[in-house]
Amino acid sequence: MSSVAGVDPAPRADDGGPLRTIDELAAAAGLTVRTTRYYASLGLLPPPARRGRMAWYDDTHLARLEMIRALQGHGFTLQAIEKYLASLPVDAGVEDLAVQRAMLTSWTVGEPQELTRRQLDQHAGRRLTDDEVTLIEEFGLLRVATDERGAVRFTPVHGFDVAVQLLEVDIPVAGMRAAGDAIERHMSALAEELTRVLRDEVIEPWRHASDHHSREDAEQLEATISTLRRLTLDAIVRGFQRSANKVIARSLHRA
Repeated sequence: MSSVAGVDPAPRADDGGPLRTIDELAAAAGLTVRTTRYYASLGLLPPPARRGRMAWYDDTHLARLEMIRALQGHGFTLQAIEKYLASLPVDAGVEDLAVQRAMLTSWTVGEPQELTRRQLDQHAGRRLTDDEVTLIEEFGLLRVATDERGAVRFTPVHGFDVAVQLLEVDIPVAGMRAAGDAIERHMSALAEELTRVLRDEVIEPWRHASDHHSREDAEQLEATISTLRRLTLDAIVRGFQRSANKVIARSLHRA
């Protein structure tokens, strides 16, 4: 194709995919150019392709930025993300990154928010005592950290609202801890098994169904996993209700 008005068309990657400038890459990832350059300076992105004096970025760079954003939304720090990306193969392509992202973030519910102490109280709907904050943190439903300026930041985890409501119920703390331990123990085992099923029955067949998957294929995979997540969470609730009813029925029968 000839150039228009003397302007050369944008070059293409070796696989035929588009190449982007740093500005175009940042826009496609929903980031600022400054943030994109910062991630690149940390080594989170591989070096760009050089065509003359221009630096060009392909779909792999975009997939890595999308991975970074997804992991941040999952609660990972940049330091943890850096270590994770370093563990991936150097030649990991768009498909591999999409699969990794889908596996890591398939159960994420919303993006975590860092709050000040005042904002935490507003989020809870009332003034929390220091003991209550400590207790919720011990339950694993609140992350407390100090930022680079020395200010304390609070990040509620999914289930924080439930913990706040439980604190208002007249239940001994020991009983709450015992219930929390039981839930954590069984949910961890269930999560491991469901993740294995997801990998073996969904991810691996998708991976081997074609020698090459497009970005659209990867996005469809993530949409499929998101739907499976919603249906699975609903099935877990209904399954617990059925099991609880069976326990009650057995108790009545023994009585």
